[in-house]
Amino acid sequence: MVAGELVQEHLRVDTGSPDDIAVGRKSPKAPGGAAERCAPELRPDDEEQETRARSPEHEKEAQPNERDAMLPTGGEGGGGVAAEEEEDGGKTLETRLYARRFAVLAVFSLYSLVNAFQWIQYSIIANVFTRYYGVTNNKVDWLSIVYMVAYVPLIFPATWLLDRTGLRLTALLGAGLNCAGAWLKCASVSPDRFPVAMTAQVVCSVAQVFILGLPSRIASVWFGPREVSTACAMAVLGNQLGTAIGFLLPPVLIPYNPDEVELTGRNISVMFYGTAAISTGLFILTIIVIKNRPPHPPSQAQAVLPDCPPEDYSYRQSIINLIKNKAFVLLLVSYGILTGAFYSVSTLLNQMITHCYQNQELNAGRIGLTLVVAGMVGSILCGLWLDHTKTYKLTTLFVYGLSLVGMVVFTFTLDLDNIYLVFVTAGVLGFFMTGYLPLGFEFGVEITYPESEGTSSGLLNAFAQIFGIIFTLIQGKLTTDYNPLAGNLFLCAWIFLGVLLTALIKSELKRHNINMGADGSHLQALPSECPGEKTDGVKMEPSISFNRETSL
Repeated sequence: MVAGELVQEHLRVDTGSPDDIAVGRKSPKAPGGAAERCAPELRPDDEEQETRARSPEHEKEAQPNERDAMLPTGGEGGGGVAAEEEEDGGKTLETRLYARRFAVLAVFSLYSLVNAFQWIQYSIIANVFTRYYGVTNNKVDWLSIVYMVAYVPLIFPATWLLDRTGLRLTALLGAGLNCAGAWLKCASVSPDRFPVAMTAQVVCSVAQVFILGLPSRIASVWFGPREVSTACAMAVLGNQLGTAIGFLLPPVLIPYNPDEVELTGRNISVMFYGTAAISTGLFILTIIVIKNRPPHPPSQAQAVLPDCPPEDYSYRQSIINLIKNKAFVLLLVSYGILTGAFYSVSTLLNQMITHCYQNQELNAGRIGLTLVVAGMVGSILCGLWLDHTKTYKLTTLFVYGLSLVGMVVFTFTLDLDNIYLVFVTAGVLGFFMTGYLPLGFEFGVEITYPESEGTSSGLLNAFAQIFGIIFTLIQGKLTTDYNPLAGNLFLCAWIFLGVLLTALIKSELKRHNINMGADGSHLQALPSECPGEKTDGVKMEPSISFNRETSL
């Protein structure tokens, strides 16, 4: 998980022919000098295998394509079934799937849902809260923007903590702060307590820092290679569902009654106390259910990584390794653009709808619900497609391009005085724009393996928050000063740039390559104490080609 700096040189790919890798675990110290320890013995079987590896036939077989990237149907057990891979050194890499993984995924998805609900519950009825607290639209917008502002500086200590302590502590912080923020909101129900509401939202925004980066980590640590992308999509799904409920429930629970301040306050209390009670129950479930990792790893890609960071592990160096990865930098910017555009559209949806359609606050929430529910369907379908084909770049580029098409259609049909058409175009936009979120996570993990999933996902989310802040402020200004068309055209231009950047990403299926190639014929027990080289039990040697995406 944190061995990226240790094997970075071995994961490079030449332009002429792909480099190859094999994986080995620690073996007992070999007697003799350092040179002898670094040279593994070749038995007759090894010599025969090496000869075959150098043959033209083997090289021809090693040329990968998209069909080669598809995972085999065998080789992985169900919950509680072990799959053992024999090494040449006599050791085994045992992988096993546990039924507990579904409980971990469910609990995480639920408290992520509540956190997303608390993000959008103010913005979707911005007119209600501006009237109740006596503040401007800009101040209510900041109740949403604060989620993005808090994430950027806090993501680095949060991912460092995830790398150092594991999944459990990070999950407890996310669920606990989410619960604390929900209860603090209950104390904000009074027209003169807007600062309390802002403080409570800040606490919830800090909780989000310990939530958004976990989907790919949970999927990798608990789920097998044939279900990892679907599991990541399901984890992201919880956050999307929370946004959908946030669009639906607040307009129903708190109707716009400008002259009934006391009634509005009681309705707000019902929503806040209900949220706090649910958050408390989920925090208790988090304590009971979520663990750092299962007793046995779920895949070979996890089995070959050390269980804990080595003593000389540098989080700073891990960040540097990711920044030096050109493909990941392109993904950072393109992911930030599209996800930031989604945040902006979600935050300003109420203002856009009420600008074009009078007295349609309830329908504004329903349109937001349509936007996110369609995206949930897109997320699941994209996750299933990735697990089946492993066409990461092609799928990402395809979905990104259709998100641009959806945004253009939504922009030019918003003010046609047909509210039902807006439902349709918002659904199309949400299907692709929200469906892209797990694609970006999984693509990032593939091209940065074996760096920590939490670190790569955290950086992706940080860029999404940065672009979300910029887009929300600029689009909000354009919408207020001009009209929603100007703000949406601004987003369309940036999404077009994101499509171009996505097309430039070089796809290397590093994690998938380990899962496909780490069988008995490729695993070697290699000495780990070579001069000037510390591998902490992970050793990469030439033998297996990287899978590259070439065609559908």
